[in-house]
Amino acid sequence: MSTLLQINSSLFADQGQSSQLADAFVRQWRAAHPDGRVIVRDLGKNPLPHLSAERVQAFFTAPEQRDAAQQAHAAASQELIDELKSADVVVLGLPLYNFGVPSTLKAYFDHLARAGISFRYTANGPEGLLADRKLYVFAARGGFFKGTVLDTQTQYVTHFLNFLGIRDIEFVYAEGLNVSAEQKQKALEQAQQQIAALAA
Repeated sequence: MSTLLQINSSLFADQGQSSQLADAFVRQWRAAHPDGRVIVRDLGKNPLPHLSAERVQAFFTAPEQRDAAQQAHAAASQELIDELKSADVVVLGLPLYNFGVPSTLKAYFDHLARAGISFRYTANGPEGLLADRKLYVFAARGGFFKGTVLDTQTQYVTHFLNFLGIRDIEFVYAEGLNVSAEQKQKALEQAQQQIAALAA
């Protein structure tokens, strides 16, 4: 049975444009995989705590030496890593906020990055320990940023996921959503066409 993990990072949860694009892809994936399993992690509805010194210390403390609070912090992180490992396909809804990723997504990434668990350092450099899988990113933007120096998202998300070992990444962009009603409709229609092609 195939498993799809959908990660929504819009502050507007399932009402965000990036979430709705992700939903459109997931509907088509469900149709093609009627026996498949879909896991939804909505970082807008259920944001993760940002890293603190206490949490980082818990990650670096040997399991047998952790106190109860440290065990809880490590277990919460491990749950996210195991959830990602269980997925054959990952879908990420990604809005652009002030030239960067939502802070809730950064917090999610910070919980995934665990030395010795999701990556390790070797004599030849860091090595990702999460097996490669297909990952789709549905990026919604108010303006036009793709291919410019202001698009820090694409590079950051790609580099971070590559660092964990995930390299098969495809982006679908819907840009200019705040420019005009006509541009918004055009961009969303183009994104939906790409989604239909991906699912074909």
